[in-house]
Amino acid sequence: MAILGNVAELERVYGEFGAVGEASTAKVADHITPHYRRFIAVAPFAALATSGPEGLDCSSRGDRPGFVRVADPHTLLMPDRRGNNRIDSLRNVVRDPRVGLMFLIPGIGNALRVNGRAVIDDDADVCASFAVDGKAPRTVMVIRVVEVYFQCARALIRSGLWQAEAQVDPKTLPTPGQILAEMSQGRVGGESYDAAWAERARQTMW
Repeated sequence: MAILGNVAELERVYGEFGAVGEASTAKVADHITPHYRRFIAVAPFAALATSGPEGLDCSSRGDRPGFVRVADPHTLLMPDRRGNNRIDSLRNVVRDPRVGLMFLIPGIGNALRVNGRAVIDDDADVCASFAVDGKAPRTVMVIRVVEVYFQCARALIRSGLWQAEAQVDPKTLPTPGQILAEMSQGRVGGESYDAAWAERARQTMW
């Protein structure tokens, strides 16, 4: 192993490939530009990164396209839909407001990244404005944008993420029920958990 222990050593290695091109820096904005707004308006999925005293967390966020609302060029609103009720991301935000978002759009190679600072809002009117099928989220994350930029398509091209032939057969992987049964020594999970999950998710989606 040859561990790189400081920034100077990193720059020595990566400097061999040339200086950072203008295209890598010109794309960065401190607000949601009209072009970037169009990406957010159709994105049905985002990964949310947060940090807290226990460490880092990255959580998936998915909803109908455009589920993250651009309130103004400096502010995003993201509803907190039903999940496992661990509220790991929300616990982190109330103690450390720094957040990162990566939006993904099916079929599109470029990702959109947003870094900012967030607060959690449970105002009834704000939450009601995000209601789906009559069900409002319990809270809405209000994100003050610090920087936003697109990330090039190399990672998605290399991974083949949007290619149909890249899809993995679910039968080749353990099911959630099998994982739970093993981890809990049979207390929860198993075939009954897997059999009931689809209907349980349907009833609690919003």
